[in-house]
Amino acid sequence: MTALAEAVRDELARPAPAFAQSFAEALAAETPDAAAVLFYGSVLRSGDREGVLDFYVLTASPPKRLVSRWLWPDVGYREWNDGEGRLRAKVAVMSLAQFAHAAGGQGLDTTIWTRFVQPSVLAWSRDAAAAAAVHSAAEQAARTAARFAAALGPRCAPPLDYWTALFRQTYAAEFRVEPGGREQAILAVDPDRYARRITQAWTADGLAFDQAEGQLAPRPSDRAAVLRAWRRRRTFGRPLNIARLIKAAFTFEGAARYAVWKIERHTGVALPLTPWTERHPVLAAPAMMLKLWRARRGRP
Repeated sequence: MTALAEAVRDELARPAPAFAQSFAEALAAETPDAAAVLFYGSVLRSGDREGVLDFYVLTASPPKRLVSRWLWPDVGYREWNDGEGRLRAKVAVMSLAQFAHAAGGQGLDTTIWTRFVQPSVLAWSRDAAAAAAVHSAAEQAARTAARFAAALGPRCAPPLDYWTALFRQTYAAEFRVEPGGREQAILAVDPDRYARRITQAWTADGLAFDQAEGQLAPRPSDRAAVLRAWRRRRTFGRPLNIARLIKAAFTFEGAARYAVWKIERHTGVALPLTPWTERHPVLAAPAMMLKLWRARRGRP
């Protein structure tokens, strides 16, 4: 077992906070053919149960809807009471095969390997085979991310500079609205972990590098090919993610409930949520925004 594989295995095996573990098990129980549930994101880093939890639910079989086979994942919002209070989560669903394919960088997508080179926990798995498949995919995500980091980063620099370059480039390519310095906030949580991960991934990938006095100098033999591959991803990244946003506008389960909660949390304005609003969030959006505008100005 390589140092990378061992590190990924140990990280995925860490216990999730009890509230996240319970939520993951509930998601697995309600998802047909669930194979694994990954917990990741800001709440994993902070342990704050008041935030929005992030889960990926991976299924053993492919999606039933044709659009979901091309524009994955299916995204939804869930609320659940664990006996100590209400929990809220964003839940992405895709097949384990789709996840593994994306983690290996075999398509134009950049979201999976950039997300899962960051810490995550395997909160639930159906069996040992499913767990092993997730371990393998997470290891591939690290190798894919590090390979692009070597090409996109400096010729010689401290380890974290390669992750900084990678995250800045992928945020721009993915059409994500991230605050300035977001990549620094991610790296600052555990800089030693990222410094280890870059050399572990390069070694596992067979990528040569020099190391001296806290500096790394990767020597990828295929730098030109990797940069060509990156240009394709940069070109198609925004259209791909805009298409996903359009899809989500019509398929995001629980979208209205999530929006109402988010608005109240950030503005203090509690908007009414009707059954019609929940069924038709896109059609209801203009009226909801008008009510918010009136409420913030003290109008009935």
